[in-house]
Formats: sequence, structure tokens, C-alpha cells
Amino acid sequence: MDSGGSKSAAFILLMLNLGLYFIVTIIAAWAVNHGIEKSHESASVLSIPAHIFPIYYPFGNMATGFFVVFSLLAGVVGMGTSLSGINNVLQWDLPNLNAAAASSLITWSLTLLAMGVGCKEIDLGWTQSNLRTLEVMTIIVSATQLFCTGAIHAGVGDAAWQRSQMGRV
Repeated sequence: MDSGGSKSAAFILLMLNLGLYFIVTIIAAWAVNHGIEKSHESASVLSIPAHIFPIYYPFGNMATGFFVVFSLLAGVVGMGTSLSGINNVLQWDLPNLNAAAASSLITWSLTLLAMGVGCKEIDLGWTQSNLRTLEVMTIIVSATQLFCTGAIHAGVGDAAWQRSQMGRV
């Protein structure tokens, strides 16, 4: 079996995910900064339950705080996974591909968590255009991370098959 196809697909998807996760991290970091700067003046006039709510954002809805935090977490972990995954895919041996597959699966689960909260935020409505951009980018990156995880796992299968054909070296 030739593993050139899954290697090139995994490499291209990792590069694409690195860019997408960078954009998600930038937008989520802006939202965290904006929320920290604006929440003091707007939360001080609210009633007690919302006043002591630890993740209150002055824009969006009640799911915005969770969505922004999970998106920032998924973005940072995704960038780290993409960078280490590029290195692992370029080496293309079984131990490195197993590491890339495991970290890719963890990143995909964090991205799905952020996407799920983002879908809840879409369902609740009343979001600004910057948050809509973050929601759309999170949905897109969850799909590309799924394809990337599949390509890396296909590479693990190819490398394991090649190793079994060669025997122990």
C-alpha cells in the first residue's frame, strides 16, 4: 500500500487547521478581552443571580461566556496539535503517527464541545457579527478536524500494515 495519498492529505489538512485554529483563537481572545473590559460596568447594575455569574458577557446571550471560553481552549489546543501533528506527519513512522492520531482525536473532541455550545448559542439567538463569525469558524474547523483525524488514522493503518510486511527491524 502506498501511503503518499494519506500523508499529503493529512499534511494539507493540518496546515489548513493551523490557519483555522489561529483565526478561532484570535476571535475568541478578542471576545474574552472585550468581555473583561465591558463586564464591570454592565454587570454592576444587574440583579444578584446574573451579578455573581462567573462567566457573564455584556454581549451575546447566556451561552456566550461558555462558548468563548471553550472556543479559546479548542483554538489553543488545536494550534498546538496542528504544529506537533505537522512534525509527526513529516516523520511518518508508527510511533509519531500514533501520537498525532491521539492528539488529533482529543482536539476534535474539544472542538466538538465548543461547536455544541456554539450551536446552543445560535439556538438562543441575539449575537453580534463577530460571534457569528466565531460560531461559523468553529463549525468549519470541527469538520476539517474530523477529516484530518481520519487522514491521520488512515496513515496509522498504512504504517502498521507496512511494518507488519517488513517485519521487525
